[in-house]
Amino acid sequence: MDKRAKYIFPVLMSGVMAFLMTALVTALNLGFPPDYLSRWLHAFVIAWPFACMAAFIAIPVARRATDAIVSKLG
Repeated sequence: MDKRAKYIFPVLMSGVMAFLMTALVTALNLGFPPDYLSRWLHAFVIAWPFACMAAFIAIPVARRATDAIVSKLG
């Protein structure tokens, strides 16, 4: 993987995941009140940096675990 891609991929992936998950959790917790959009975006802005840090840790671990599982399977 290109050196730049190692940094861009986790940022983009965590952004997509945080965007979708905060939308879901906000809707589950609040339903769809009139201020849903502002509450959702507030949750997203807080969640994305944490999701990004988690992605930088989780992606290499998941890649190694995937390689180990695939090699054991065949």
